[in-house]
Amino acid sequence: MREVFQQELAEVQERLVEIAELVANSIDKATRAFNESDVGLAEEVIADDDRIDARAVALDELAITILARQQPVARDLRIVVSALRISASLERMGDMSTHISQLARYRFPDKVVPKTLRPTFAEMGRLDVEIARKLVELLRTEDVKLAEEIRNEDDEIDALHLDVFDKVLGETWKGEAVDTVDATLASRYHERFADHAVSIAKKVQYLATGDWVPDDA
Repeated sequence: MREVFQQELAEVQERLVEIAELVANSIDKATRAFNESDVGLAEEVIADDDRIDARAVALDELAITILARQQPVARDLRIVVSALRISASLERMGDMSTHISQLARYRFPDKVVPKTLRPTFAEMGRLDVEIARKLVELLRTEDVKLAEEIRNEDDEIDALHLDVFDKVLGETWKGEAVDTVDATLASRYHERFADHAVSIAKKVQYLATGDWVPDDA
């Protein structure tokens, strides 16, 4: 029974990595759709979100089955419970990719934000894609150095997010009301995507080291 249990825990990890890979592909396509006004890519992201949701539900069902049948304790219990919470965060990251793509689709053939903000959003998108790829490796390897790198890149996104707000609220802002709303929403989606990645990184770091990273660290 112990061998079966270990196989099930390994399957949980494999499924988390698989979902994280889907999310990484999703944010990569979403940022390109947003920055390049590519409605085809936007439609792909929106359609593929159902795959992420379905994989997350299937993982949750597996984790609940393990809890009921194996009744794990100590670290094994933390792994299964953390998997449920990580699955939820990955699903929300997929939602953020979808929201970014929906903005691109709504504004097609125009670009979502004015020219003055495009470099900022290009950098936010680059950082989100980088974070998503590192998250895949973190879930695969539990290399805690990656968790620290994810947190540092999240700090960069937070700074860019504040910069967007400073610009759209500044006296020199020339955008229309719809530009202000779109920029604010898009910036928030990018920022929330990274926040969910940091939440996952903290859980993996805790499982790997036993040390919990406080929110203000």
